[in-house]
Amino acid sequence: MQGTDLELARQFLNNDELVAIPTETVYGLAGNALKANAVAKIFEAKNRPTFDPLIVHTFSVSEVHNYVLEFPIWAQKLATAFWPGPLTLLLPKNNSIPDIVTNGSDLVGIRVPNHPMTLELLRSLPFPLAAPSANPFGYISPTTAKHVADQLDNKIAYILDGGACQIGLESTIVGIKNGKPAIFRTGGIAIEEIERTIGQKLVILQSTSNPQAPGMLDSHYAPGKPMYLGVIEELISKYPDKKIGTISFVKDFSNQVKQSIVLSENANLNEAACQLFAALRLLDTSDVEIILSEIFPNEGLGLAINDRLKRAASKR
Repeated sequence: MQGTDLELARQFLNNDELVAIPTETVYGLAGNALKANAVAKIFEAKNRPTFDPLIVHTFSVSEVHNYVLEFPIWAQKLATAFWPGPLTLLLPKNNSIPDIVTNGSDLVGIRVPNHPMTLELLRSLPFPLAAPSANPFGYISPTTAKHVADQLDNKIAYILDGGACQIGLESTIVGIKNGKPAIFRTGGIAIEEIERTIGQKLVILQSTSNPQAPGMLDSHYAPGKPMYLGVIEELISKYPDKKIGTISFVKDFSNQVKQSIVLSENANLNEAACQLFAALRLLDTSDVEIILSEIFPNEGLGLAINDRLKRAASKR
């Protein structure tokens, strides 16, 4: 069941049921972040391993103090600059947040999403929402209500339809490593913007099999079909007998492959980021046999696009 009924969504969440919610990044699969039984339903619906932590969503900077032990100056600067928005902060949690949310870690990922419908919903609830992406674990993240319905409709109480996501990539996650702020996951805010805000260069942490934050697993965001990264012209020549789908920044390969998707004819990385997951889904549900993609410019949101592409193709 899906629609725009905020009161119905609120009722389901108050009864510890799951609701898919729109955000500016991707659609989230939400449950009461303060109740372990509600959070457990999220892992079950997604078939998500419990060692992969979740992000907690609330409606204001001041609300964050209710769920953390510390809110350091660097984090407050970033929150002031980017919330509501696609930024998640890893902060020391207090006892109100169940361990199942954080995989037993003392740190919780928390953010204020930038979507009017979800912010209104959050203001009406007496608790924050734990909400990973609303898709089966490891698959391409959803950027429309239809994407959610296609795969989780029979597993959740309600899908709150807030239209297509404006950014289309998950939030950037910033935390502390070795006493200094670091990027735990690239995402919807360019690293350069974060560095300017806090006045220092940040380290980007690598993939891991025991993640401290969401989206750090080696294989993630993956289509069901084989996917390969590199120079598309060279890759095409390796698979002469395959029906090929391509994802590229500005160049169209329609005259060489079965289906070609250009993410931004104007070479705009923000536009490309917004279209990425929809492009992966389209090719994965088409009749192409393999998906080929190039590496995007490694700057701005290109860093996050390349991160998602590499994880999507890592099983190959």
